[in-house]
Amino acid sequence: KAKSMVIGATIAIGSVSSKLLSMVFDEVILCGRNTEKLNNLKNSIYQDSPYTKIITTTDSSKYLSEVDMIVTATSGAGKKVLDIMKVKPGCVITDVARPLDLKPEDVAKRKDVMYIESGEIEVPVKDYLHIRDIHLPKNVVFACMAETIVLALEGRFEKFTIGRDIEWEKVKEIYKLGLKHGMKLAAISGLNGVYTDDDINKIRSLALKARRDNAN
Repeated sequence: KAKSMVIGATIAIGSVSSKLLSMVFDEVILCGRNTEKLNNLKNSIYQDSPYTKIITTTDSSKYLSEVDMIVTATSGAGKKVLDIMKVKPGCVITDVARPLDLKPEDVAKRKDVMYIESGEIEVPVKDYLHIRDIHLPKNVVFACMAETIVLALEGRFEKFTIGRDIEWEKVKEIYKLGLKHGMKLAAISGLNGVYTDDDINKIRSLALKARRDNAN
């Protein structure tokens, strides 16, 4: 019983994220630059999630103070995607863009918000995975790299989720194939690495305090 928003909703990962969130959230706000594409996405989501409230907008700032979760999936590297100071205390922001949508100095301003650098997979290797330093924990790779590994292991040399039109069915298929080969989602990470239970509890405490202060 919560609200979520996808910024960059009509672009590849954003579109798939919108469909996934619509299966679990009461309300999903789709934010993008093209109203026609947003409405087309909205109509396609209703086919699978007819009871979810779907709102479309070209201005994310109108809803930042309301939503409980935000997924940023734009391709606007270097552009300001959202004003983090307007975000609801306790909001979870999942940044799936590469390069990341939010700047570290902006994220650091909100200790009461949980910022997740998403899209990482842990691969099952006995020894350390020897790849060029991509600033990720041991044996963790980006999801796009994990997909390539899975397709190679399956002997499937084909386009899969490349481009803007990612099919939901293929997302489910690659996830199951990843599990088959022992892969799993990596631990939740933020600016300073993997979140501990203490980190999460601290964010929660600060968020509750901020909400009380705002109410007063």
